[in-house]
Amino acid sequence: MLEDLRDKTIIVTGSAQGIGKGVALQLLRLGAAVLIADLDEEAGMETSSECAAWGEARFVQTDVADEAAVARMAAEAVAWRGAIDGLVNNAGIADPGATPVEQLRLDAWNRVLAVNLTGAFLCVKHAAPHLRRARGAVVNIASTRALQSEPNTEAYSASKGGLLALTHALAVSLGPEVRVNAISPGWIEVSAWKKSGQRRIPALRPIDHAQHPVGRVGTPEDVAAMAAFLLSEASGFITGQNFVVDGGMTRKMIYVE
Repeated sequence: MLEDLRDKTIIVTGSAQGIGKGVALQLLRLGAAVLIADLDEEAGMETSSECAAWGEARFVQTDVADEAAVARMAAEAVAWRGAIDGLVNNAGIADPGATPVEQLRLDAWNRVLAVNLTGAFLCVKHAAPHLRRARGAVVNIASTRALQSEPNTEAYSASKGGLLALTHALAVSLGPEVRVNAISPGWIEVSAWKKSGQRRIPALRPIDHAQHPVGRVGTPEDVAAMAAFLLSEASGFITGQNFVVDGGMTRKMIYVE
């Protein structure tokens, strides 16, 4: 039932590069029109040009942590296509330099939460009336860091954990008109999905692939396939859920020998 995405208008934040770009391309291939909302103007213009070969795409420079910018972005989507049928909250930043908690500045903490968590809230806030009318869907891109951690990732982990809680809260508040789900990616290799000035061939070792139960590191297409499913009517009985897309890594027991 992914064909029901044809002619739908879907906003994908943070989609000029990385996972978001993979999601945008997948949706375009399925016939949706995609609004690429990203802060990086260079990457956004480049990606929208690449996407034109696959379908109708438009770039709107947006800082998702700025409510006025988010409101303008949502209004532009409606002016462009007359509706918002889907929203993928993918925009996110990582902890600055994996700083130890004793040295983590409050402004750095606040910026991570502002983009990763508040940004998703703002996008839903301003898209919600249109999503209700369209009986649309929201997909929040969280992380396996919401479920387990490496050292010195407090801001990022907290933001993604909050995004999972926001997901089920929104599912209850916006249902039955709007479904809201989350995806928690694991190791997704995005080196080849950067803007041209930063793009490179992935430097992956056999052990990087072998430690995944599926036998390989993930790609943006892996996340995009799940996002397309959750935006479509094929997932019409699914809301408030988190889907881990990590090649089985979080299910693998690891012992020090």
